[in-house]
Amino acid sequence: MSFQAYLDAVETKTGKTPREIVALAKAKGFDDPKVKAGQILDWLKAEFDLGRGHGMAMVHVIQKGPQIDARHVGTTGVHRDESDTLWLDGAATRPR
Repeated sequence: MSFQAYLDAVETKTGKTPREIVALAKAKGFDDPKVKAGQILDWLKAEFDLGRGHGMAMVHVIQKGPQIDARHVGTTGVHRDESDTLWLDGAATRPR
């Protein structure tokens, strides 16, 4: 599953775009580098019932933004993405 597919699944499950969840997380201070991933995962589980895989995808964008490692872009592996920048504004609005 691509990184983007994880974020699209989060949107389907929660009804919120990744950007909306990032904004909620930032309002709670979860974008602070001192905050551990486990704290964010606990919140995502309690608030949105997200499991670890989808939660870790959100942890990445909450703490590091939408950029991902380019080594997965254009590969043929399972975790391949089309771009090194994740789309956070919802699957329906993503340019094709």
